[in-house]
Amino acid sequence: MSVPRPAAVIVLAAGEGTRMKSQTPKVLHEVCGRPLVDHMLAAARELQPGRLIVVIGHGREKVGAHLAATSPDARAVVQEEQRGTGHAVRTVLEEVGTIAGTVLVAYGDTPLLRARTLAELLARHAEEGNAVTVLTAEVPDPTGYGRIVRDPGGAVVKIVEEKDATPAERAIREMNSGIYAFDGLLLADAVKRVSTDNAQGEEYLTDVLAILREEGHRVGAFVAPDHVEVEGVNDRVQLAFARRVLNQRILEEHMRAGVTVVDPASVWVDVQVTMEPDAVIHPGTQLHGATHVQAGAQVGPATTLTDTVVGAGAVVRNAVCDNAVIGAEATVGPYVYLRPGTVLGHKAKAGTFVEMKNAKVGDRSKVPHLTYVGDATLGVDVNVGASTVFVNYDGVNKHHTTVGDAAFIGCDSSLIAPVTVGDGAYTAAGSVIDTDVPPGAIGVARARQRNIDEWVLRRRAGTRSAAAAERALAEKEQESGT
Repeated sequence: MSVPRPAAVIVLAAGEGTRMKSQTPKVLHEVCGRPLVDHMLAAARELQPGRLIVVIGHGREKVGAHLAATSPDARAVVQEEQRGTGHAVRTVLEEVGTIAGTVLVAYGDTPLLRARTLAELLARHAEEGNAVTVLTAEVPDPTGYGRIVRDPGGAVVKIVEEKDATPAERAIREMNSGIYAFDGLLLADAVKRVSTDNAQGEEYLTDVLAILREEGHRVGAFVAPDHVEVEGVNDRVQLAFARRVLNQRILEEHMRAGVTVVDPASVWVDVQVTMEPDAVIHPGTQLHGATHVQAGAQVGPATTLTDTVVGAGAVVRNAVCDNAVIGAEATVGPYVYLRPGTVLGHKAKAGTFVEMKNAKVGDRSKVPHLTYVGDATLGVDVNVGASTVFVNYDGVNKHHTTVGDAAFIGCDSSLIAPVTVGDGAYTAAGSVIDTDVPPGAIGVARARQRNIDEWVLRRRAGTRSAAAAERALAEKEQESGT
């Protein structure tokens, strides 16, 4: 299919979206990791338009700032007063001038609309030589929608609103999506003549179709393959519906590319996430942002990854990871929190109830359980015992700890940064290490144990502990006497 590049795509994103009941402009609400308006812009970019224009109005500061930060290729045009779709398009043309060629007009709240559907709309528009081609859809229940009335040759005669429709017209199931491909020169002329003679006193883009039709120009239509594509988002219920549909599409694409998703109903994946064949995603998993899962890795169950790389063959279970890099064949979890800056080497391990932040863990090094590692570099083949704390914060500044290759950190050690434990060095269990340990040495920093006999009998008399101690002492004395 040969698809002509549109001269411009105009995305209407100025509406208030009152039904969202939100301080966030409607088009900035996210679906699968991308704001609504960005979904439309992504689809538009696939068409390679000459110009990409977004009409903003309500919440213009937030929407404009977002576009400036994420879409420098899109020009924002402000509609000072929201006086209808026709007025929005007229505002654009008054600011940028007449656009020769095909102008596609779409909406910033239709995240399910595929680029290929828009391409088919443009192809139909060019093939038929229409002045305007409207994207329509056959819906199971057209209640509330404008109906498409065609002549016997298939050309659009008119778009009739439900309140104005005859019984025969109400029976029509083909509805108007409000998305159009226009001849830019004819659009520029006709949009100036749109009337505000209606109950809302607004300029409607549908009136352009009537003007062009009356002047003898052909008005065509293209039926979307799936009516769900043209459904807009106006409230939180529709937002959730769009999220479910798009998430299912994303998962199906990954599964057809060789990824196993054990339970698609419980897995949520953002549009930017990438995965390689033979990755396995278990139930209850969420993958956000620019997360990348390499071949053969297993993620989940009950795992949330954000902007995280999972190496080939790694296993990540019951974990929360944010801006982390997990090496090939590494093991993470269960119940692990990897914070930004964490990098695990090949076959490294972050085990049960481990938290890491800004930590570089070398190949085959293990942090099996109950440990916090913050602002640290661990060499290869390091073993960190349970209940170890890398004490990195002095209340004002963060400090770094370095642990050399093949070092052994005993259980319940506290490493007071800045400190270095050398290659092959040990720390004794229960030590508080605040001085460097040389390579091959053992750092011991704990008081010698001292037992105070019968302390419980004197200081905790009458307790269960005292009673147990009395029985044990009596038995011991009896045995000694025997």
